[in-house]
Amino acid sequence: MTDRVRPFTLVTRATGRAWAPQAARPAAATRGNGERRMAWSELTVEPARVRTAEPVPAIARLCLLGTFRLEGAHGTVAVPANEQRLLAYLGLHKRASRSVVAGTLWPDVSEEHAHGSLRTALWRLRRTRRPMVCADGDHLYLSDAVRVDIDDFARAALRVTGAGHDPEDAPPSPDLLAGGELLPGWDEEWIFFERERLRQLRLHALESLSALLTRRGCYALALEAALRCIAIEPLRESAHCALVAVHLAEHNVAEAIRHYEAFRRLLRAELGLEPSARFTAMFPRRTSGT
Repeated sequence: MTDRVRPFTLVTRATGRAWAPQAARPAAATRGNGERRMAWSELTVEPARVRTAEPVPAIARLCLLGTFRLEGAHGTVAVPANEQRLLAYLGLHKRASRSVVAGTLWPDVSEEHAHGSLRTALWRLRRTRRPMVCADGDHLYLSDAVRVDIDDFARAALRVTGAGHDPEDAPPSPDLLAGGELLPGWDEEWIFFERERLRQLRLHALESLSALLTRRGCYALALEAALRCIAIEPLRESAHCALVAVHLAEHNVAEAIRHYEAFRRLLRAELGLEPSARFTAMFPRRTSGT
């Protein structure tokens, strides 16, 4: 009589669980002491693959200063043109009705067509696990998961230019205040006003930052802030005043005079004007004609 092959059972050391090959134990079984035995198929089966939509990172960064970018946890996210415009509009205006958004972004088509384009753009942006655009009744706004670089810039600029600025606060970096222009190359009318508003805010912030750093004796950074302001607007006298003030604070009078004369020649050549009395008064022994 042929001996019957006796099935074998292994017990894991970590859990104390027993298991047997599927040929011997086709299904999970329970021993007399209540300990469950795992079937071989339970050990070898591959976990089910669940298809999910591409997740949106918990925090995405929308960059509008310079080239449009949407940065996620794993790098830059590709965004089609219409969806770029929708995100940019809401990034600038924070909240708007569907009618205003549709009419602003698609002004050259019928109202029905504009609303259809808006619905398509919203559908594409909402396919992700965490939608970037939310709705509150008829109004649209960006999700809290999206951080906009303009907000960081505006907070830093207003902090250094505001009347309530604490002199003991750490000043922002000149890099933060000297970012790129708002969406260069975009010629939509709704961008023009915001572009100029941010430009003026940046210029005033850089001048204020230069003065603040000069008072603190951080002359290299103060020069950097003033020079960045001049690079944005070469004919802006207040920016040149900020630079001269740094040179004078360092007692570099020769450099201060040299820069004043260079600006004076530039102003004459471009506008046929002389520097203001305020600028000239920074040099007590000089007059506008010497």
